Amino acid sequence: MDETEFWEIIDNTREAAEGDPEDHADLLVERLVQLDPESVLDFARHFEARYNRAYRWDVWGAAAVLLGGASDDAFDFFRCWLIGQGREVFEGAVHDPDSLADLLDDFDEEVDGDAEELGYSADEAYEQLTGIVTPDLGLPPQPTEPEGTPFAFEDDTALAQRFPLLWERFGTA
Repeated sequence: MDETEFWEIIDNTREAAEGDPEDHADLLVERLVQLDPESVLDFARHFEARYNRAYRWDVWGAAAVLLGGASDDAFDFFRCWLIGQGREVFEGAVHDPDSLADLLDDFDEEVDGDAEELGYSADEAYEQLTGIVTPDLGLPPQPTEPEGTPFAFEDDTALAQRFPLLWERFGTA
């Protein structure tokens, strides 16, 4: 599976789920079980590589603006959601997290920003196909610290300065 096919599967299942993260995860599993196990592992590798790539302080800060704060777990689930938004949104966010202000049509923190189940979709599909747990994907582990320079997510002034577009559109102040 190449990167284009990975993103097509993400996009098609998201559109069918009409943006609902739980439905998206269910539809993704349904789609992945139509593939052979090696293709599901390829999908899992693509997903995991992007999940690790988004492990950045600035992306975490953008999540904090959108979610009104972001714990470790909330940031993990946010990264799954970010991948689920498709290539354009994901790449834009990793390149310039403040661009999410322009890339997102809307953001409802009750529904958006948390797609924990999306992160397990490939594992679930693989297990349904093979009856065994997903093997090690052979990818480097996530770094122990996010990439970039840490900053205080609790400081609204710092968030507003670092993410002016996001703060203006989605900030809590």
